[in-house]
Amino acid sequence: MLSIAERRKYILDTLEKRGFVRIADMADELNVTRATIRKDMRFLESKQLLYRAHGSASPVNPHVADINVQVKSQINSEIKHKIGLRAAKLIHENDSIIVASGSTLYAFAEVIRPIEHLNVVTPSLRVSMLLSDEPNVSVLQLGGVLHGNSLSVRGEYAAQGFQNLICSKLFFGVDGIDPEFGITCATVEEATLTQKMMKSASQSIVLTDSSKIGRRGFGRICSIEDIDILITDSQLSPQIKATLEAAGVDVIMV
Repeated sequence: MLSIAERRKYILDTLEKRGFVRIADMADELNVTRATIRKDMRFLESKQLLYRAHGSASPVNPHVADINVQVKSQINSEIKHKIGLRAAKLIHENDSIIVASGSTLYAFAEVIRPIEHLNVVTPSLRVSMLLSDEPNVSVLQLGGVLHGNSLSVRGEYAAQGFQNLICSKLFFGVDGIDPEFGITCATVEEATLTQKMMKSASQSIVLTDSSKIGRRGFGRICSIEDIDILITDSQLSPQIKATLEAAGVDVIMV
């Protein structure tokens, strides 16, 4: 039987290794009651060592805010570039793709160099301006209400743009991937538009660095099972990777 200190250390060590822990799993692994684990987690949360949420815990505050895209661009920029390069390899000749807004998607757009013709549909003004100089790219800029933080359009007018479109792939970013809560972003408006984009695409591909794992945005986009491919960095924990793959997601790490 472990001491209280040993038990709490085990919880923190497991949290660091897996990226999140469930109360039920900890109770089974430590052969104690769930009430005991809840008490341990309350103590650890009071010391700001973890954050509790609905039967589980994460190492950082899982709730995210809507951050300006210019600020986001400075965070993990090298990793975003690598993710973008790998995502660009998924583009085929004469493809028609949707590129959502966000700093990782802009990094992806920066490395798009199609040899054959490519159709790109996007709500992002930054992506449109960037790709407008590419000779083999035709850009369809969605209309709608301009959202200043992301420099992209949202709302019903933007959603209507997908009524008559059929695309092969949707590339989009997220603010949170939670094994239980699913795929999320910072605003309801963005979540709603992303759902519309998913319906117009044969494949849904998420581009995000591993820092978003275990986080939760305000707007829920979909379940993990609803995405086809996740491209992320090599810091993704083996446990989270296994959870995603068990849900049918093709996980690509760069």
